[in-house]
Amino acid sequence: MTSSKWHALGNVYLLVEQDDRLSADDARELSRDTDGVLEVRGREVTVWNPDGSVAEMSGNGARIAAAWFARKTGSPQVRFRIGERDVMAMVDGDEVVLDAGPVEVGEPETIVVDGEALELTTVSVGNPHAVVRHDPADVRGLGPLLERHPRFPERTNVQLVRVDGAHELTVGVWERGAGETLASGTSAVAAAAAAIANGWCTSPVTVHMPGGDLFVEFEDGRARLTGPAVELA
Repeated sequence: MTSSKWHALGNVYLLVEQDDRLSADDARELSRDTDGVLEVRGREVTVWNPDGSVAEMSGNGARIAAAWFARKTGSPQVRFRIGERDVMAMVDGDEVVLDAGPVEVGEPETIVVDGEALELTTVSVGNPHAVVRHDPADVRGLGPLLERHPRFPERTNVQLVRVDGAHELTVGVWERGAGETLASGTSAVAAAAAAIANGWCTSPVTVHMPGGDLFVEFEDGRARLTGPAVELA
C-alpha cells in the first residue's frame, strides 16, 4: 500500500493506493486525524468516512483524487469513478475544475427538529443533502439532529445556508459520518443548487465555508465545481 495525505480547503484525506479493498475497521484506523480515506484501486475511488461508512460521492475527495491522477499520469485531464459516478476533471496546478454531474433538487418541505419547524430542500449530488436557510453558526446543534432525523433513514449531509448576495452564499457543513467539516465540495454544490431552485441566487455561485471558497456553476442540470486540492508535506 502506498499513501499520501491531501487537503481541499482544510478537508483532509489520506489517499491510499492498493490492490485489496479496505475493511471498515481498516478505514476507521487510517482515518484517524483526517476527514476520511480515499482508496484508489485502478480507476476506482472509494470514499471512506471516519466512522467506517462509505460515501457515495465527495466533491473535495474527487478533486484530491483528480490532482493525484493528474500527477501520476502527467495529463491535466483525468477521468475515474467514485461509487456509481464517472467523474471528469481538469487540473491546473493546485486548481481543479470538476464536472460534478447531474444534480437533483426536491421541493421545499417542512420537518420538526427538536420542537422547531424547519423548511429544508433535499438535494442529490450522487449523495444526499438537506439544505436549510439558517444561521451557519448553528450547524453543531442542528447538524447531528438533521443527519439522523427519521425523515432520513439512511442519514443525510446537512448545510445551513446564509444568502449573502445574488451569487454568494455562506454555508455551515455537517457531513454524514464525519460531523462538522471546514469545507465540502458536494455540500457547496447542494447549497448552490437549492439556492438557485428556491430563487435565492443565480448561477454562478461562490460558496464561502470556514475552510475557504468554492465556485459552483450550472449548465443543463449539471454542476461544475472549482477549487483547490493540495498535497500535505
